[in-house]
Amino acid sequence: MAAPTQDRPSSDEMSGFRPSQEGIQMPQPPTFATVEEERLHRKQQLAGAFRVFGRFGFGEGIAGHITVRDPEDPHMFWVNPFGMSFRHIRVSDLIAVNHDGDVVYGNKPVNQAGFVIHSAVHHAHPEIVAAAHAHSVYGKAWSSLGRPLDPITQDACTLYEQHGVVSEGRGAVVLDPEVGRALATGLTGRKMVFHQNHGIFSVGKTVAEAAWWFINTERNCQAQLLAEAAGTPTQIDHENAKFSAEQTGSEYAGWFSFQPIWDEIVRTDPDLFD
Repeated sequence: MAAPTQDRPSSDEMSGFRPSQEGIQMPQPPTFATVEEERLHRKQQLAGAFRVFGRFGFGEGIAGHITVRDPEDPHMFWVNPFGMSFRHIRVSDLIAVNHDGDVVYGNKPVNQAGFVIHSAVHHAHPEIVAAAHAHSVYGKAWSSLGRPLDPITQDACTLYEQHGVVSEGRGAVVLDPEVGRALATGLTGRKMVFHQNHGIFSVGKTVAEAAWWFINTERNCQAQLLAEAAGTPTQIDHENAKFSAEQTGSEYAGWFSFQPIWDEIVRTDPDLFD
């Protein structure tokens, strides 16, 4: 249930995602002494995110990609090899691609459509560290409607006024650089967009954040499709929807929300670190 509209505490007083309070320390994103340590961490998170996407059934044949910018070379990003199951990806399987489409590290091919999209996003938004896209069932279904999600649940408010729809090149395999640039433009000031008739594209300052916005969106698509199949959902009013977004839509909230899922996959799939 959304918070009441009167006598609301400030964001600093909220305990849900407050980084710390006296006697209690909330988990924090790690810091690194060297760029090599940071690169390894980003690659581990990337491999783990693929395992999670595979477990959640987001794989669709050869489709889908998650990328993370290299911490030393901002013109290079790490990505999954073309045609490899999400559920099998290990750190050692990841390849690095530059903005010209050249595989700089690794000996496996890159998904050309994935390169067109992610290179445009990383080039246009130096603040974006990670980006995620997969052909998940409910995201595909909702994207065909060509409209943003409505604030019908507290969870749906997470990206309230922070997501949208891009219609350029809808339904076609994204090989046109102009379509990649349109997606990058659509992501300006947003954490997620629907590419119409295609699916969900999410971004973040960490792999964990980008992965969580994708997972959150997919489930919200499922919830709204179910609600609209049963009737006409009642929407949360603007004030309460915005308040919920402020509390659950921060970079830290995205990172933290992914941590229980990360802990699960680390325990069940330790070979992802190979």
